[in-house]
Amino acid sequence: METIRIQDIDLCYEIFGEGNSKNLVLISGLGSQMIRWDSKFCKLLAEKGFRVIRFDNRDSGNSVFNAKKEIPSDKSIEEVFAVINKEGIPYTLMDMANDVIGMLDHLKIEKAHIAGRSMGGIIAQILGSYYPERVLSLTIIMSTSLKPALPKPDPEVMAMMTQVSADPFLYREEYFREKLHFAEKISGSGYLFDPNQEKVLLEEELTRSRTKNGIIRQLLAMGSFQYNPDMLKKITAPALIIHGTDDLIFHPDCGKDIADSIPNAEWLLIEGMGHSIPEELYGFINGRISDLAK
Repeated sequence: METIRIQDIDLCYEIFGEGNSKNLVLISGLGSQMIRWDSKFCKLLAEKGFRVIRFDNRDSGNSVFNAKKEIPSDKSIEEVFAVINKEGIPYTLMDMANDVIGMLDHLKIEKAHIAGRSMGGIIAQILGSYYPERVLSLTIIMSTSLKPALPKPDPEVMAMMTQVSADPFLYREEYFREKLHFAEKISGSGYLFDPNQEKVLLEEELTRSRTKNGIIRQLLAMGSFQYNPDMLKKITAPALIIHGTDDLIFHPDCGKDIADSIPNAEWLLIEGMGHSIPEELYGFINGRISDLAK
């Protein structure tokens, strides 16, 4: 793993298949670290000839947004939003897209294939629209255009996402219980949820995390995004939109809307998949990404 400085960001990335020629950048979702792109997933892509670059978005994992003012940890999310909204949001999704461009510049990569999941899929849309000369293909997984008319997230899941979590260093078991319950809730009905595997991942995330409450800044970036119906129409790169029938965060209609809005985009709806990528689908999804990149 390497860390580079891009303006106010210490951005951490990792490369699989260093000797390969086809560059593929994987963009993570809201509050997610790059390890949510499982190393097995990345190695399978590397075996298909990709030089795979996964990274921590600013404010997650080992990537740090060096904020001039820290978010208070003793207030509710609603109180924090009220304060920050008056002062102005710290950054936007466009800023997060520019982090990707800065990383590509650092690595001297002129063009790359892009795959984004959830919030990372929105960032991928921005890259495809505003930086078409840098994008070879777009794979957008379990994401949304944030079009106001689209179905809202499941209310119970939304409440679980926005509640203040138990402090993992003071109430470790309660923290894991909350996180495991959420992960199982969004995992979908078609694939077996493995709590032991999820707990290992949660523990690794705790070890890697260098930012406190950064997810709130990411939420503000998403919340401030202004839907533009023309943005997706400007995307010229080959695009594949993948969604699960059981996604409780972004309804399948959200993915279908993206596919209908990007010219000539492929639409792939996977029965029983929720808002996560089960290991059983690694080979299949990697194959579709590889086919798109040919």
